[in-house]
Amino acid sequence: MNRPVVAGVDGSPASLAAAEEAAREARLRDRPLHLVHGFLHPLGYGVPINPYDLGLPAPADTGQAMLEQAANDLADRWPGLRTEARQVAGGPGATLIEESRRAELIVVGSRGHGGFTGLLLGSVSGQVAAHAHCPVLVVRPADQPVPTQGPVLVGVDGSEPAELAVGYAADEAVRRGTELLLVHAAPADGTAVPADLPGNEPEALLDTAVAAARGSHPGLSVTGRTTRGISPGQALVDASAEAALVVVGTRGRGGFTGLLLGSVSQALVQHAHCPVLVAHPYRQGD
Repeated sequence: MNRPVVAGVDGSPASLAAAEEAAREARLRDRPLHLVHGFLHPLGYGVPINPYDLGLPAPADTGQAMLEQAANDLADRWPGLRTEARQVAGGPGATLIEESRRAELIVVGSRGHGGFTGLLLGSVSGQVAAHAHCPVLVVRPADQPVPTQGPVLVGVDGSEPAELAVGYAADEAVRRGTELLLVHAAPADGTAVPADLPGNEPEALLDTAVAAARGSHPGLSVTGRTTRGISPGQALVDASAEAALVVVGTRGRGGFTGLLLGSVSQALVQHAHCPVLVAHPYRQGD
């Protein structure tokens, strides 16, 4: 399947920045780019019946014009990029989750309005981050140029989701022609990580992850770093200041418990200095 890179667009500056980054990702991956705008029924949801029972609303001319303008602008800046722009009736979160079933990557801005209000901090971002069927890229910071220089950063804690994140991060580093930086946040008191993990000392756990990344991606420059005395979220936020991308798993344990829905993920999507990739596995179903 030639999965596209999909960007949610509502005309806001943050969503247009996300579309630009989605174009870059589509070019890196040699995939088509789909720009999607989710629009709600004009009756909304505050009525006794489901307004969609009355029939689907017609796409708005203003929405279509916005999408076509965005697609044309990207075509000028990215010659040869295969681009499709369309409106989809439905809530923005549900729209992007459904699109993710057939997507290579979902890209969202850190803020939005209209059809994609609250993409980062509100209900839409929570829906997409928790339920997407493919990786999700949150483009930030919102008010500064998106960084393109620096390593790809990923947190390591020995869990299966973190291992998936390391694999995605290594792939991204190869695509971007940059190095991979693995960070493990060890307890400040020197306590070992859980005994059921391979190599239950922080240094051994990190060395194992570094060796695995080098083995699966020959020629890739891989560096490991252990931090102590600060929280895992703060460790990654701080390290993201020198990174082009930070990759997180959907769940974690030990130093990175709750990577998706807990404090670490919230710290990253709100405060990271670079885009954040949530490493969902590809799946077709629920």
